[in-house]
Amino acid sequence: MSLSSYRMHRIYLAATMNYGLGSSDPEELAYYNKIRKEMDDMKKEPFKSGIPLNWDNPEKIDK
Repeated sequence: MSLSSYRMHRIYLAATMNYGLGSSDPEELAYYNKIRKEMDDMKKEPFKSGIPLNWDNPEKIDK
């Protein structure tokens, strides 16, 4: 039996908020662990935001 969208949403909320699942259903545990693993992988990746500015070489900005 596949998980309902309601149940998937509840598991997602528990995983993203670092709550325990409180269930022993293997399908729910697998989905919970999948989300937790994806979140851990995202934390390991470097995050670059903003627009890179070249203050040292103003000629490159015009080109």
